Amino acid sequence: MNEKHIIDKMILTAGPSITQKEIDYVMDAVKNGWYENWNGYLKKFEQKFAEYVGTKYAIATSSCTGAMHIALAALRVGRGDEIIVPETTWGGTAAVVTYVGATPVFVDIERDTWTMDPESLKKAITPKTKGILSVHLYGHPANMDEITRIAKEHGLFILEDAAPSIGSEYKGRKTGSLGDAAAFSFQGAKLLVTGEGGMLVTSDENIYERACFLADQGRDSHRQFYINEISYKYKMSNIQAALGLAQLERINELLEKKRRIYEWYTSSLGGKKGITLSAEKDWAKTNHWMSSILLEDTVQIDREELRAKLKERNIDTRPIFPPISNFPMFTKGKNPVAEFVGQRGINLPSPMTLTKEQADYVAENVLDLTGVS
Repeated sequence: MNEKHIIDKMILTAGPSITQKEIDYVMDAVKNGWYENWNGYLKKFEQKFAEYVGTKYAIATSSCTGAMHIALAALRVGRGDEIIVPETTWGGTAAVVTYVGATPVFVDIERDTWTMDPESLKKAITPKTKGILSVHLYGHPANMDEITRIAKEHGLFILEDAAPSIGSEYKGRKTGSLGDAAAFSFQGAKLLVTGEGGMLVTSDENIYERACFLADQGRDSHRQFYINEISYKYKMSNIQAALGLAQLERINELLEKKRRIYEWYTSSLGGKKGITLSAEKDWAKTNHWMSSILLEDTVQIDREELRAKLKERNIDTRPIFPPISNFPMFTKGKNPVAEFVGQRGINLPSPMTLTKEQADYVAENVLDLTGVS
């Protein structure tokens, strides 16, 4: 490819869609969201989010990590317990297990969905296992029927790490409504953003009440400024909630754009030998937060070399998460699918601002540099 064909501005991997609605809600919160109105947007955001996902309760938090932390604490996880975690996910998924003193046990992923492999899950259960942290990676739901069956058989709870999966569905039910509790992320690269922030959802009243207590520093509800136990501060601000509410009111539009981006890449890269596009199982409706590819063994170029060459052509990418047990603070696992995907997977540019022309340019360069036709 000649240099004249290289575009002059970087195509970024992720980013939100912000309209006048978001600006108006945030400005209203800045101007009027104080005194008796200090939590007006916060309450609306929580209520509407629970309704959308299909749970009874929602607690807006400062991060998805914080939401998972208080969920595990509310589920009474502690020292001596083991929580099963898929190898392929963001490090925070495993970190929160250690926050409560428990041990993460890593299992392999499925070759097509890149989510927890139920067969690997079954082999990892021990008398110390207390729960399963199931991840809907890049928006694709995990195989929840199998995971739920295994959990019930062994008396385990399920916490969904639904961080990037707002709007995704498993057999007609939205992610976040499939386990005992779930956590979502609204970090700035996600489909729905508040800048930073998260949401804990559940239909279990006991989990909800305990999590509310833990998220607000263990305050006694009957005595002002009296603390009953050491706890945490994971509250979201009313201003962030205003942004989140505006985004939630546009959720169908946002989901449609992400699915359109995936369709653009499918039309260019689908069916190419040596490149596998991220899947969508027939029982799933994924939000395609990230459109991703896997370089098969027949592709000779190294993943990092490909990413570097794409960067030279102003195409930003991200590697698929490496196996968490590769990190020095954890015990190394033996999960070959996660190892392969971690070495060969790439997130393609999937920002809300992406145009078809940009998507075609990305695909053209991927094919050119890999030699796939």
